[in-house]
Amino acid sequence: MNLEPIVKSFDIGDGRMATIETGHIARQADGAVLVKFGKAVLFASIVSNHEPKEGMNFFPLFVDYQEKYASAGRIPGGFFKREARLSGYEILICRLVDRVLRPLFPDGYRNDTQVAINLISSDPEVAPDALAALAASAAIMVSDIPFDGPISEVRVARINGEFRINPPVSEMVDADVDIMLGATYDNVMMVEGEMKEVPEEVLIEAIQVGHEAIKKHCTAQKELEALVGAQEKREVVIEEVDEDLMNKVREMCEAGILEIASGGLGKHERKEGFGKLKDALVESFGEEPEDPDEVARAKEYFYKLEKEVIRKMVVKTRKRLDGRDLDEVRPLHMKVDFLPSPHGSAIFTRGETQSLTTVTLGTKSDELMVDKATGLEFSSFMLHYNFPPYSTGEVKMMRGTSRREIGHGNLAQRSIEGMLPPKEECPYVIRVVSDILESNGSSSMATVCAASLALMDSGVQVREQVSGIAMGLITGDDGDHAVLSDILGDEDHLGDMDFKVTGTKNGLVACQMDIKIDGLPYEVLVSALEQSKRGRLHILEQMNEVMPAPREDYKPHAPRIQQIKIAREFIGAIIGPGGKHIQELQRSTETVINIEEVDNQGVVTISSADAAGLKKAVDHIKSMTSTPDVGEVYEAKVKTIMPYGAFVEFLPGREGLLHISEIAWERIESMDGLFKEGDMVKVKLLEIDQRSGKFKLSRKVLLDRPARKGNDRRR
Repeated sequence: MNLEPIVKSFDIGDGRMATIETGHIARQADGAVLVKFGKAVLFASIVSNHEPKEGMNFFPLFVDYQEKYASAGRIPGGFFKREARLSGYEILICRLVDRVLRPLFPDGYRNDTQVAINLISSDPEVAPDALAALAASAAIMVSDIPFDGPISEVRVARINGEFRINPPVSEMVDADVDIMLGATYDNVMMVEGEMKEVPEEVLIEAIQVGHEAIKKHCTAQKELEALVGAQEKREVVIEEVDEDLMNKVREMCEAGILEIASGGLGKHERKEGFGKLKDALVESFGEEPEDPDEVARAKEYFYKLEKEVIRKMVVKTRKRLDGRDLDEVRPLHMKVDFLPSPHGSAIFTRGETQSLTTVTLGTKSDELMVDKATGLEFSSFMLHYNFPPYSTGEVKMMRGTSRREIGHGNLAQRSIEGMLPPKEECPYVIRVVSDILESNGSSSMATVCAASLALMDSGVQVREQVSGIAMGLITGDDGDHAVLSDILGDEDHLGDMDFKVTGTKNGLVACQMDIKIDGLPYEVLVSALEQSKRGRLHILEQMNEVMPAPREDYKPHAPRIQQIKIAREFIGAIIGPGGKHIQELQRSTETVINIEEVDNQGVVTISSADAAGLKKAVDHIKSMTSTPDVGEVYEAKVKTIMPYGAFVEFLPGREGLLHISEIAWERIESMDGLFKEGDMVKVKLLEIDQRSGKFKLSRKVLLDRPARKGNDRRR
């Protein structure tokens, strides 16, 4: 048994070396590799059934990425102490890999296929998301599965004005560009990431730099494949087109498809018209057709013809399905303060796409905790996107959050997050929820616009308004092309590019691009970006008419938060034994109080919807943490009575002895009946013992000294 690995080393970016190993692990999978970079190790495998799945009209590909807790020497949290369902972070990586791999399997390949990727050793300085697609592609390349690869993905960051490939995690804090790029040796296929208000030409340059690095990854995989020994790829049986049947479909339906497509109809009217054409085609085969498979093929040819006719129409006539010009944005309608009870709300409508977005302001205790293999992470900003079936007039089971919803929400969150004020100015935990009420084209971009408006409505002092637009591309046979602004759902499905871009008036903040054709010229991409900028600014202009700036204050029913910085030695006094003091303070003032240690000092965050309760809690904590001043007069509370005096609390958590001799000028023989616990008494701080820290208090110095009785011998 030979378990010696076959190894290929290569430059993964910036001159740093990575290795791909195969031949010694998971040998019952169709292909399996290890990718090593620094201390990070990713395992990837692929298995594909040898027979196609019956009745399947799409490619059944499953991509799963999971990080093993052992990779960072951790045991999972929770009751079961094992890896459970994929986290949102892991699902986002699955989507990144899937979007690049899926188009490169042969048309007509219908075999169940699963790609499994695991992080099995982590490195704090290596981001594993930039290695996942490389590992998956390498596993496919050493298998017998047909694949038009290899591909790879890289992270491109601009740090201090310099583009870097897969930079160390610690250096990313200074990046103003952070994109993931997926490509083959010849073609860019996917771009996704965030930026800090950069011009469009910076994004183009980042894509070019990243593609040059990916070419090295692809060459390394080809060389690894050669070391393994070329395997004969599985034969894919593609059903030939029945020309006679295709001609029948064309003769019966082509003119009708063109008439409906050029009629400027709405989504449902257009769908109904195409449905009637297809029904007439099916009826032409009779009630009991001799060959049911022929009817199924006719339906398939109808959809192909529909796509062909619409694409030609758009490129040649420069008009679109709903009658718009190529760069025309659908009518916009938006309203803020749409709902009375949420802390902020907005409804944004663009054509037949509509988002109702709400903002909720919470406290430190509402933070999102993510238990990742590499450690616990906390987030004070969340954006959740919901796509219910009624938004497209459909009936479907609603069974939890889909991968698509997670991906769309993440794109919107990345667009908005950079515009939020610093935590020192806005200590809230913020949750934004976008519920899509209607959808016909880029509900994620509607979410960005609605979220920006809703945050301004809530009083959060966002730095700039953010808008987003989805672009499309249709290419013709003669090299001509049409770039489409604000695409419809149908234009997304039949087009060659889906390009979502968001930004402020100053520049881009996020993008997501999927290219479905080979050899897209950079000139076309530049043209699409320039056209998208005009569309973004048009939408932004109308948003600013509705909400030109954030509200000056939060809504009356929003919780109020105030932060106090204290010396760290006071933290224990505020909390009290077993949390007694802080719990009582929260109960009596109806506030929520959180304390954390930051930069060697305590930060106390107090929140409440009641202004009076908030002030009471703030005053109490300030008095607890203030330094007693000698000579100051305090209103003290009697806590304990002893034979020699009374212990009084003159500041929260600060007690001193009011000695029996300091109560009055007259001599007092006993404390009996003089005070009872809970009485309030004014005292003056006379002295603080520098060694013991004890406080010397007096009441009598605040009283008039009685006149001396009897003969005055000094007279």
